[in-house]
Amino acid sequence: MAQELEGKVAAVTGAASGIGLECARSMLAAGARVALVDRAGDKLRQLCGELGPGAIPVVVDLLDPASVATMMPQILAAAGRLDIFHANAGAYVGGPVVDGDPDAWDRMLNLNINAAFRTVHAVLPHMVERGSGDVLFTSSVAGVVPVVWEPIYTASKFAVQAFVHTVRRQVAPNGVRVGAVCPGPVVTALLDDWPKAKMEEALANGSLMQPKEVADAVMFMLTRPKGVMIRDLVILPVSVDL
Repeated sequence: MAQELEGKVAAVTGAASGIGLECARSMLAAGARVALVDRAGDKLRQLCGELGPGAIPVVVDLLDPASVATMMPQILAAAGRLDIFHANAGAYVGGPVVDGDPDAWDRMLNLNINAAFRTVHAVLPHMVERGSGDVLFTSSVAGVVPVVWEPIYTASKFAVQAFVHTVRRQVAPNGVRVGAVCPGPVVTALLDDWPKAKMEEALANGSLMQPKEVADAVMFMLTRPKGVMIRDLVILPVSVDL
């Protein structure tokens, strides 16, 4: 990949695995310095050692507001600026509501909604002051089309989409772009609670994507000309009927 992000500084939450790690790799390959944000400190430091000097470990527990408050200072201390923020971290809970665990819902909703919004709140003043920046969310096709199998997860992503669309309008005059990549099912740890039969069926019929495919979509969004904004980019396996 050409050095399309040369000189820029990016930060990706949930960067120790899955979509976040693949997006961090793609941004590094495009010339950016990348802060990998996750609570898994040992794993982050190991990954950053493997990824090279452009990778910066930023250890933050996104469910702890006091820890989130340290995120932006850590990034600025290490890199001096922030051009791209990818609010990627999230959790998944599916299944019938009647059989659900409200405590598990609360944790997912806190991570998918409250923590994501809090981290964006932390980085926006810097971008607004500088008059430029990109904020991306890893949302979901479930934020666009209600998915019957996952009502609580769907609700969390509808909240993300509402936030993206309203905040985008607020900060666009300040030169900050806000958008969401909305993938269908992706092979990550988020699907660990899928029933075995459902997972086997999805793998067999090609209805799951790989994290790299989402990272490619994110890079497309980030590399549009300054006057162009990709508000939502839905990416699906061909065999998914949504």
